[in-house]
Amino acid sequence: MRNPVTGPEASVQNMFAQSTAVLTQPSPATFERYERGGGLRSALTYVMVAAVVSAVIAAVFSFLHSDVTFFGQLFSRLIGVPVGFLMFTGAVYLIGRTLFKGTGTYPEVAYTFALFYVPISIVMTLLGIIPILGWLISLALSLVLIYFGFLAVQSSMNLRDQTQAAVTLVLAWIAQAVVTGLIALFFGTLFAVGRAVTGG
Repeated sequence: MRNPVTGPEASVQNMFAQSTAVLTQPSPATFERYERGGGLRSALTYVMVAAVVSAVIAAVFSFLHSDVTFFGQLFSRLIGVPVGFLMFTGAVYLIGRTLFKGTGTYPEVAYTFALFYVPISIVMTLLGIIPILGWLISLALSLVLIYFGFLAVQSSMNLRDQTQAAVTLVLAWIAQAVVTGLIALFFGTLFAVGRAVTGG
């Protein structure tokens, strides 16, 4: 069923099948085949699956790290994963449309990115708990995410120029980093002021 704002709806089962296709046949053409198979609501539902899996795994294995807590990991990932996804895909859409006249819609961008982001991020979380090798695996999979992001930008924003697609991806990453930093600074300042006022 298609919604004019969020796009058509797709089940998680259908999205998993589509994820398998884009991961095993990586190309802009493959993404083009599925970018209208679902919309924003479907993308967010799928991303929340990754958020829940990531949160549970990180929380359960939080005892392996002295600088994190069970509930800290649980809530930070439940909130951080979908918010980060929305910020990044929003930046891809705005930058691609503004700078390079990309013609994709935001639901198409979100859905396209969700198809590869969700399975890869779940694998990253699962393998990231392995002592010593975890960070190396995460680094390798981060590079895989960049590659699929590059393909997804070309497809979802209809930017066939590879330089434009690469610039869009890099600027979106910078924009997300800046916004995340400002949010962290805001809440950090708020927390510090609160402690000063209460004498904590």
